[in-house]
Amino acid sequence: IQQVRPYSKKLQEVLSNIVSGSDGEMGMTLATERPIENVLLIVITSDRGLCGAYNANIIKLAKLAIVEKYAAQASRGNVEIWTIGKKGYEHFIKNKFKVDARFKDIFLNLNFENVQAASQSAVKAFEAKQFDRVELVYSEFRNAATQTFVLERFLPIPRVLPKDGAKKSDFIFEPSQEKLVAELMPKILNTQLYKAVLDANASEHGARMTAMDKATENANELLKSLKISYNRARQAAITTELTEIVSGAAALQV
Repeated sequence: IQQVRPYSKKLQEVLSNIVSGSDGEMGMTLATERPIENVLLIVITSDRGLCGAYNANIIKLAKLAIVEKYAAQASRGNVEIWTIGKKGYEHFIKNKFKVDARFKDIFLNLNFENVQAASQSAVKAFEAKQFDRVELVYSEFRNAATQTFVLERFLPIPRVLPKDGAKKSDFIFEPSQEKLVAELMPKILNTQLYKAVLDANASEHGARMTAMDKATENANELLKSLKISYNRARQAAITTELTEIVSGAAALQV
């Protein structure tokens, strides 16, 4: 994550600046804004449980986006979900969402090539106008105890608005701006999705470690409480036995 995050961020900055500074579309279909009729959400959860509310929070964010941001599209059945991770797939299938399961098993063999296949499929679907907006729903890793759940635009590639007073940079491109963009676009999108999957994977392990640490702490507290209860019961039993013995001895002396 530490290696891919700065690379991905810089690629996005470079491409967004080129796209924003371009005159016309230059054939850049992946940066073309269209009326949003069909939406794709790529939801990244885990394959396994025992990680606290990690999966529940991601699913909650995805459903919130459908209900609030894409309510009109959802009412027409135009929101599709691609799941990466079995937990998300199981939930959305159970709740009758429109789900594609082609990439749900990526975590069984997590590598760049498998993630790239998912990215390229999303790109082809966007170019074919099957979807007008593609968004990622995942957990961004902060540290072992902290994750940030994000809804991030994947396609179309956003344009960067210039800051007030900022001058537009005038670059000379060789061989051409079009070829540079054509070369960068697949790389940035593949890297963006790969970073999201790595973030999600690290977040899952962090959430599981935190959940197991809390479970261990709770188990120790329960064990301590049970030991106290056991000792109290044992002490009461011994006291009762001693009382019976003393009472019996006193009765014999009478």
